[in-house]
Amino acid sequence: MSQRSGQEDPERYLFVDRAVVYNPAAQADWTAKRLVWVPSERHGFEAASVREERGDEVVVELAENGKKAMVNKDDIQKMNPPKFSKVEDMAELTCLNEASVLYNLKDRYYSGLIYTYSGLFCVVINPYKNLPIYSENIIEMYRGKKRHEMPPHIYAISESAYRCMLQDREDQSILCTGESGAGKTENTKKVIQYLAHVASSHKGKKDHNVPPESPKPAKLQAQNSVSGPLFYGELERQLLQANPILESFGNAKTVKNDNSSRFGKFIRINFDVTGYIVGANIETYLLEKSRAIRQAKDERTFHIFYQLLAGAGEHLRSDLLLEGFNKYRFLSNGNIPIPGQQDKDNFHETMEAMHIMSFAHEEILAMLKVVSAVLQFGNVIFKKERNTDQASMPDNTAAQKLCHLLGMNVMEFTRAILSPRIKVGRDYVQKAQTKEQADFAVEALAKATYERLFRWLVHRINKALDRTKRQGASFIGILDIAGFEIFQLNSFEQLCINYTNEKLQQLFNHTTFILEQEEYQWEGIAWSFIDFGLDLQPCIDLIERPANPPGVLALLDEECWFPKATDKTFVEKLIQEQGTHTKFQKPRQLKDKADFCIIHYAGKVDYKADEWLMKNMDPLNDNVATLLHQSTDKFVAELWKDVDRIVGLDQVAGMNETAFGATYKTKKGMFRTVGQLYKESLTKLMATLRNTNPSFVRCIIPNHEKRAGKLEPHLVLDQLRCNGVLEGIRICRQGFPNRIVFQEFRQRYEILTPNAIPKGFMDGKQACERMIRALELDPNLYRIGQSKIFFRTGVLAHLEEERDLKISDIIIYFQSVCRGYLARKAFAKKQQQLSALKVLQRNCAAYLKLRHWQWWRLFTKVKPLLQVTRQEEELQAKDEELVKVKERQLKVENELVEMERKHQQLLEEKNILAEQLHAETELFAEAEEMRVRLLSRKQELEEILHDLESRVEEEEERNQSLQNEKKKMQSHIQDLEEQLDEEEAARQKLQLDKVTAEAKIKKMEEDILLLEDQNSKFLKEKKMLEDRVGEMTSQLTEEEEKAKNLSKVKNKQEMMMTDLEERLKKEEKTRQELEKAKRKLDAETSDLQDQIVELQVQVEELKIQLTKKEEELQTALARGDEEAIQKNNTLKQVRELQAQLVELQEDLESERICRSKAEKLRRDLSEELEALKTELEDTLDTTAAQQELRTKREQEVAELKKAIDEETKNHEAQVQEMRQRHATALEELSEQLEQAKRFKTNLEKNKQCLESDNRELSCEIKNLQQTKTESEHKRKKVEAQLQEFMTKTTEVERVKGELADRSNKLQVELDNVSVLLEEAEKKGVKLTKEVENLNSKLQDSEELRQEETRQKLNLSGQIRQLEVEKNTLLEQQEEDEEARRNLEKQLQSVQAQLFEAKKKLEDDVGAMEGLEEAKRKLQKDMELTSQRLEEKTMSMDKMEKTKNRLQQELDDLMVDLDHQRQIVSNLEKKQKKFDQMLAEEKTISARYAEERDRAEAEAREKDTKALSMARALEEALEAKEELERFNKQLRVEMEDLMSSKDDVGKNVHELEKSKRMLEQQVEEMRTQLEELEDELQATEDGKLRLEVNMQAMKAQFDRDVQARDEQGEEKKRALVKQVREMEAELEDERKQRAMSIAAKKKLEMDLNELEGQIEAATKGRDEAVKQLKKLQAQMKDYQRELEEARASRDEIFTQSKENEKKLKSLEAEILQLQEDHAASERARRHAEQERDELADEISNSVSGKSSLLEEKRRLEARISQLEEELEEEQGNMEMINDRLRKTTLQVEGLTTELSGERSTAQKSENARQQMERQNKDLKAKLAELEGAVKSKFKASIAAQEAKILQMEEQLEQEVK
Repeated sequence: MSQRSGQEDPERYLFVDRAVVYNPAAQADWTAKRLVWVPSERHGFEAASVREERGDEVVVELAENGKKAMVNKDDIQKMNPPKFSKVEDMAELTCLNEASVLYNLKDRYYSGLIYTYSGLFCVVINPYKNLPIYSENIIEMYRGKKRHEMPPHIYAISESAYRCMLQDREDQSILCTGESGAGKTENTKKVIQYLAHVASSHKGKKDHNVPPESPKPAKLQAQNSVSGPLFYGELERQLLQANPILESFGNAKTVKNDNSSRFGKFIRINFDVTGYIVGANIETYLLEKSRAIRQAKDERTFHIFYQLLAGAGEHLRSDLLLEGFNKYRFLSNGNIPIPGQQDKDNFHETMEAMHIMSFAHEEILAMLKVVSAVLQFGNVIFKKERNTDQASMPDNTAAQKLCHLLGMNVMEFTRAILSPRIKVGRDYVQKAQTKEQADFAVEALAKATYERLFRWLVHRINKALDRTKRQGASFIGILDIAGFEIFQLNSFEQLCINYTNEKLQQLFNHTTFILEQEEYQWEGIAWSFIDFGLDLQPCIDLIERPANPPGVLALLDEECWFPKATDKTFVEKLIQEQGTHTKFQKPRQLKDKADFCIIHYAGKVDYKADEWLMKNMDPLNDNVATLLHQSTDKFVAELWKDVDRIVGLDQVAGMNETAFGATYKTKKGMFRTVGQLYKESLTKLMATLRNTNPSFVRCIIPNHEKRAGKLEPHLVLDQLRCNGVLEGIRICRQGFPNRIVFQEFRQRYEILTPNAIPKGFMDGKQACERMIRALELDPNLYRIGQSKIFFRTGVLAHLEEERDLKISDIIIYFQSVCRGYLARKAFAKKQQQLSALKVLQRNCAAYLKLRHWQWWRLFTKVKPLLQVTRQEEELQAKDEELVKVKERQLKVENELVEMERKHQQLLEEKNILAEQLHAETELFAEAEEMRVRLLSRKQELEEILHDLESRVEEEEERNQSLQNEKKKMQSHIQDLEEQLDEEEAARQKLQLDKVTAEAKIKKMEEDILLLEDQNSKFLKEKKMLEDRVGEMTSQLTEEEEKAKNLSKVKNKQEMMMTDLEERLKKEEKTRQELEKAKRKLDAETSDLQDQIVELQVQVEELKIQLTKKEEELQTALARGDEEAIQKNNTLKQVRELQAQLVELQEDLESERICRSKAEKLRRDLSEELEALKTELEDTLDTTAAQQELRTKREQEVAELKKAIDEETKNHEAQVQEMRQRHATALEELSEQLEQAKRFKTNLEKNKQCLESDNRELSCEIKNLQQTKTESEHKRKKVEAQLQEFMTKTTEVERVKGELADRSNKLQVELDNVSVLLEEAEKKGVKLTKEVENLNSKLQDSEELRQEETRQKLNLSGQIRQLEVEKNTLLEQQEEDEEARRNLEKQLQSVQAQLFEAKKKLEDDVGAMEGLEEAKRKLQKDMELTSQRLEEKTMSMDKMEKTKNRLQQELDDLMVDLDHQRQIVSNLEKKQKKFDQMLAEEKTISARYAEERDRAEAEAREKDTKALSMARALEEALEAKEELERFNKQLRVEMEDLMSSKDDVGKNVHELEKSKRMLEQQVEEMRTQLEELEDELQATEDGKLRLEVNMQAMKAQFDRDVQARDEQGEEKKRALVKQVREMEAELEDERKQRAMSIAAKKKLEMDLNELEGQIEAATKGRDEAVKQLKKLQAQMKDYQRELEEARASRDEIFTQSKENEKKLKSLEAEILQLQEDHAASERARRHAEQERDELADEISNSVSGKSSLLEEKRRLEARISQLEEELEEEQGNMEMINDRLRKTTLQVEGLTTELSGERSTAQKSENARQQMERQNKDLKAKLAELEGAVKSKFKASIAAQEAKILQMEEQLEQEVK
């Protein structure tokens, strides 16, 4: 790995960033825009928002560029909510479709996440770069973790397989499939690396001499990051080093991939009981051996050739006779280097790996010699001689090198290639070969040599990895095989690969739903089992079925047996046998390059059958093969030891110049075809995989350019289809793919049902049930299990939408409350500022007036000196302080009472918590008791275990002793087998001679039988002719009698006769032509009969050989069964081996006896042959006499030949019927076998059901878990109570502040209520009007419903009309059939007349011609009918396509229907809420009426107070005027006094008295004036407050009215929808109820049967042992869970302590807040005291005349200002009222427009729903009509066939 990747964080490539996924903005965008997926040519699918729906089409706006487009509804796919983006398991997606799967993979791939789960699948996308996720740290991270605990990774799959193997003692398998270059081999390496690290038995030892794993030719150029040095034991090192050896010999560079595996492999790693690796085994499939001789452009052959040529030293090059790259013909493109790789270094690493695998030096040298020899095969050049086609070898240097390397003689090799010996009869003949045949033979030998070398290498690696010291308990198999391949034209290799993938996909489908069913059973959900593996069975039968009818492979093998068979005859036979198969298609046009087409699960695949027979036969030059077998090199001889089994030149003869082996003739058939071998290996592989627990890895190639970060959508989609990922998703859609744990469901969706769950603790399951009842979901959409809820596709998306809407409503309401609170706070602050400003202004003005007044100055100077005046003030201050202290005391006492009450509440809560803790302790004590019981149980089980282990040790000792005996017996058996082989070789030679002799004898016997049959036929013909003569004479007499009656008819038919004569003339011409054709056909039939005779002989030979093969197969199967039994019971093996020895000795003796009998039979047969020859000569004489008789009766024979042909046809038909019966009987037997297999599978399922007994212990643990969950719920409850207490404290503080504000505002609000009540009356009138409008709308909705009912009636009328039309069509059809019958009757009458006319005319020739013409017509009719049939089949295909499309639409509509039902349930809830709102509004209106009455009374009181205040003002003004007058008088008097100087002394005392009196009066007047000013100020402030409150109340009231209007309209719509949809749903629910009752009965029956089977199957010691092991594992789990419960209990205790601490801190904070509040009140009172003191000082300091005048002026100005302000306020009020009226009018208009728009929208929606229903009804009718048309077509076809049969019978009668 590069340095850059070494610095990167590996978790970035494993974990998803949840902050990005849970983005609220994306969630809001998804809900607002209604996002969907739309097909796109460039991106596969694009995101778009739905704008408008137009029938079947939808207008969408693309999210990328904002363009609008019209899309068909069927092409749109739903988008998942953003919550599901980058989801780790795609089975959790609520919308399962191609677009969502592609988008999720794409999104994860661009984020660096290459692994994704899809149910059982793990999908891997090749990153094309190094990722740091394969280091030792990552291995340790995944080690011991469950699959759901960690992100997707190949290590997680490996870990789960390893853990399942250890825990369940069940074999595991990991299946890696994908295209070339997708990363199969690299992921296989990673699995082996992980298992070698985890399961290595040498963990502690770190051998530093161990070389690290060699870098291979880059396959992924990705995924592989060089991790830290991993150290393993010797076996683990060898297991890892096996890979580079196999890669160098089996991998090559292709266009797609630099290190492409050109073979499939199954690596089986064996483990012992403790989980350590004890051995391994590798099986290979389908090596691409043709790559060794030729390669495509820019591609290489296998790596070993280039490594050898680049890395061999001088000594090795001279030994192996190596040359340059360009001198070898088989290296088509020369030396093509691989970027980033050096062939020389790779060669040294391969050699080092071979040394680690303990390969001997001689073995390595011998292998490299064979590799060099394969290259030398290509340099052998042949030339064509001038005069003949014979091949010659002008230069034999390459042949000499080749023979030197392979240890052969050059002369013998050239002779064997150019003129091989072929066996003809008993003799051997040398046959010269052409240049093409010689080239073909050399290439075939090169391929076969390399293939055998590869097989030997795999066997040698297996031998090195095999360890017999420790017995392997179980294994993990890793399958690395090519995925599904679809090219333009596919060959035999692609058929084999696709056949394998069909079987693997069937295995996946089967295991998927078995696991689904197990989960449903575990969760207690009722579910009918569907085996989706059967969906693929027809295609598999088409390929592999042996007979009735035979499949592709069986037909290919059959064609390999027949002579003169070609690829064309194979295709014709395949079309004839399988032409009607549903998964088979013929080529539509003649121009098609494909020969046939097979419909696989991944799509339609066209196959071209060129050279299929040769590929299946794989013939070789047996002369060269025997030379190789007799080679001086032991290694080469070992490679070619199975020479007897190859297809030789004496078995493949007659190669054409154009196509090698196009026609060939089989003779012995001792070989086995490639198809048979592959089928057998595949069946073995599938058997092992079925016995394992499979894990599936699907590798995907993102682009063909090998670029990192680029993903081509169409390429990925094709691979997803081919890999079966989309097929798995289709299966998931059938069940309940989305599932959520109870706690998560409650936590996420409780917001949708706020009042459904009562307060207090409730079990998660009960809570979820109540929530679902409140949500009112359709029962078909969900199932409730034991620990989770299961949903169908699309339900969670709908719930997510509902949740988003609810959260948005709550947030909007919260925002409005917050804004209102802030606005009120700001307004109160402004009011306080305004009043403070006015006080400041008044004080400042007073100070400015008094500051220059002399008396004020004097007062300010004297006042500090006067302490006597201050005493009264101090006393007053003390009194006030006393009053304040008393008030504070009262407040403190009140607060004390409240605190005591709160303390009592807290004590009660504390007691509750103590009770809960007590309950928890009791539960803990019970848990402890349970733990003690479990420990005792564990001890008992451990004792049982010790007993079992002791028994196992005893058994192992016995086993070892038996194995020693077995080894001795095996050595003895090997000696006997060698003797047997020798005897069998001699026996086979004898059998060959016997077979040839028997074949000749049978030929002779068949010739004799044929001659006897001919004799008997001629005798029968003679008798028949004599009988005919008698019959003709009798018929003549009858005809004479009939002639009299026919004379009348003759006149009518003369016209007909003239026409017939004209036709006869034409037909005579045609007859002459037919006779010529007939002669040709006779010659051809004679040739064909000869060929048939030969074929029959060959068929009999083949049957004999087949019987022998079947016997051999049976014996082989018996041996296989015996070997399987030997693994379980070694004692039985020994006895069976002894029995087999005895049987073999008896067989030897029987074979010797048979040999002697065969010699005797040979002598007898030779004598019989001579006797038969004499008989043949006699029969020849008799046949000559019969030929003379035949010449005399040529005319009669000509007439009778056709009758004989018809009889032969009938005979053939009978034979075919017999064959069909035989086939049906075989099918019945096969069905019985399948039923037996199914019964076996049922028994296995019952066995699984028995494991339910183990679940009793799990129930106890569930109780513990429930107690744990209850404690968690209680903890949550305590936390919630704490939070509530916190909120209460904050609310108390807030209430205190609000009470303080309200005490100031209540007086103002009372004045405002009067105004509000008037407005409320007006709004009440409006509400009554709106209620009337709602009633009218309800009436409109009822009218709409009536219109819908009318439309329904119209639709029913249309349906009836359609039914009437259907009936008329049926009647027309019946009339047509009657007309046809009449025509047939007329035809019969005409034929009868013709027959009579023929008898009259005695012109048999004319009758025959007429019959021939009728035959032609019938043939034409047949051709027409066949054409019609083809057309009908085409139409049927189209109909099936439309049916599939309609079925998909129906599925989508069913999902929509489920959504609609959910919407109906929501609307019902809204209706209930609407009724509640109406009731609340009625109560509110009543309350408003009461408040209005109160406000009116208070307003009257206020009016009276205002009037009294106005009167007091007027009186005060009058008093003021009087004082002013009195003041004037006093001035006058003062002037008079001043003028009168004499009386000054006398009147001074009086003046002083009067002055004092006046000053007192002035002070009283000033106090009155100040009081009046304060009252005026208070009234002004109250007026302003009332206006502001009035405006706020009006706005709030308008909002409430609008919200209620909208809610009312929405509820009205919901009611209308409910009324319409409930009627349709009622009928559906009734049907579903009936179906559910029937299903319930069936399930009860099934349950009863299962209970009986469970009672019967409760016996078995092996199961008990397994249960013990499982119980031990469960005990460990239970102990872990107990420890977790203890930990959680400790956490609860610590949390409760922390909560108590929090409570204490909160109480302290409350006390501190109360102190702060008291301090603030003190400060406020101090400020008020200062204000009062200032007012007293101002009132005491005013004196004098000037001050009175100034006061007067000021008051007058103030009064005028107040009057002006009053007038302005009145004008403003009138303006505001006018605006209010206008706004109310506008609001009313808008509401009417809104209601109109909503009604139109409702109507359009109703119309759309009606159209959808009509569409559904029409689709249903279409389906019914299609069914009717199909039935009619079938009936018409049957009628036509019956008519044809009748016509043929009539023809036969006429011929007779």
